[in-house]
Amino acid sequence: MRKELYKVIATRLLQIAADGSIIDPEAEEQPEKLIKHVDLWNHNVEFLDQEQPWERPAVFVEFTPIVWEPVKPGREYRSKPVVNLHIVTDWEGDASAASELQEEALKVLDYSGIIHKALQGLDGEHFGRFDLVETHTNHNHEDIVESIEVYKCVATRTLT
Repeated sequence: MRKELYKVIATRLLQIAADGSIIDPEAEEQPEKLIKHVDLWNHNVEFLDQEQPWERPAVFVEFTPIVWEPVKPGREYRSKPVVNLHIVTDWEGDASAASELQEEALKVLDYSGIIHKALQGLDGEHFGRFDLVETHTNHNHEDIVESIEVYKCVATRTLT
């Protein structure tokens, strides 16, 4: 289920055009993508100078612990997993009212809404009802801004 969920999320994120529309993979001309890099979360923003560089905006997918409830013990389980999406963008400068960079600096806040629109209601073979439940902003970095969008869905696991 986690592998399926990750792949569906990553595919959808990489289909978002810079203008917020969804890219048609069959179109001859492909517009610029909004999200440049998607990967699994591994505290990526804490070790920027030690990692292989990645383009921004980037989204890192974090799976929190999943508690499975048996529907048919030993065979079928259900859960409501929580997935954190770490949206990482470059810090564009001062966002104060007097700043000439205010609009550019506040643009980082638009990514959450664009991503939510693209992911809302996402479903797959083993999960459904993917939806936003929380938003956090992490300001503890020098050159980047990290927004954390918290999503929840309903998932099933069946052993055959």
